[in-house]
Amino acid sequence: MEQEELASEAYDSYDAYLNRWPKSVRQWGPTNAVEWSGEGVWLRDIHGRAFLDCLGGYGVFALGHRHPRVIAAVKAQLDRLPLHSQKLVNPYAAEAGRRLAGIVPGNLRKSFWCNSGTEAVEGALKLARLYTKRPNFVSTVNSFHGKSFGSLSVTGRALFRDPVAPLLPVRFVPYGDPAALDKALDAETAAFIIEPIQGEGGVHVPPEGYLRKVRDLCTRKGVLMIADEIQTGLGRTGRMFGVDHEGVVPDILCVAKALSGGVVPCGAFVSTDEIWTAYHPMPLFHTSTFGHNPLAATAAAAAIEVIVSERLHERAARLGDRLMTGLREQWRRFPKALSDVRGRGLLIGLEFVTEEAGVRAAEGLFARDVLVAHTLNNPRVVRIEPPLIITEEQVDLLLTKLSSTLESLDR
Repeated sequence: MEQEELASEAYDSYDAYLNRWPKSVRQWGPTNAVEWSGEGVWLRDIHGRAFLDCLGGYGVFALGHRHPRVIAAVKAQLDRLPLHSQKLVNPYAAEAGRRLAGIVPGNLRKSFWCNSGTEAVEGALKLARLYTKRPNFVSTVNSFHGKSFGSLSVTGRALFRDPVAPLLPVRFVPYGDPAALDKALDAETAAFIIEPIQGEGGVHVPPEGYLRKVRDLCTRKGVLMIADEIQTGLGRTGRMFGVDHEGVVPDILCVAKALSGGVVPCGAFVSTDEIWTAYHPMPLFHTSTFGHNPLAATAAAAAIEVIVSERLHERAARLGDRLMTGLREQWRRFPKALSDVRGRGLLIGLEFVTEEAGVRAAEGLFARDVLVAHTLNNPRVVRIEPPLIITEEQVDLLLTKLSSTLESLDR
């Protein structure tokens, strides 16, 4: 009875004090649940029902829920100093910056720490303008970079941009089309922002060599390349970063989501010593009260240590291959439901023949205790994005439950 009262109170409070749309979906829809606890790849609702988390908070829980090494580090920091003074040197941020510099590609080194992916993109756009002295940006159709003013400007879906237009001056080009990019980059372009794999656009992997061509075009035209690694970074795609698949070094790299191990909100953008000189005349040009706070910095340092020491990027590649093989077999068995399976590592999209089929598949998996979700800009695509600590047995369990779901759709 206590759980029923808590659940009812949660729904009522959503209705009264928050955005009521999620409340109505969760209370009355077929995916009704109130989350309560998590451990590893499992998320439990208020009644104790366990879900195999194959959504992973859109990439936040790369280390699973409550990874013990990250939790221990944060608990110790909570007893020592939860937030920083703003005045004195913050050694926790310094350590997080050192660890991040150790895993990013090429000569990227200097980082600014913030609280989210959208803040990381905002800072990257400002730095690009500050360094190049140019006003405009180029992005891709169906991209997603956030919903604050600047990050929304470079997000490639009019549904979200138009209601608050005018925004920053941005041109949009098709993803994976270097010829279109070549035409769009001009002397007024500060930066081109690109996802190494389009996440919310439907898990689109670029054509082989595309990122190298992007790098070459940006270099030739004096345009900065910003890699949005918020969803693809930190091992998700089978390499430490998505750009590593083509050996590309961007001018600015944005990271968040998995950065703190799924424990504390955290984001950062990283650039080179040369580009960072743009801050030298005015070091306080871009600041954040809560960015690089000790809790987030400690969590990030611990999370990076776990990713590196446990070689989770290699694990994502190996288990991603196992999962992709099983998914493609199901695509072969159920061509009336599935139209494509694509992805890298443990970032995979299942494209269904219709939006309705995708919705029914997500509902069917929920009924079988598996959490997934659609991509924001392409509702026909159901993403599979489990923690990188998922086991072979859990991958096989997912495949079994998906097969059962697809069989029910095929009737």
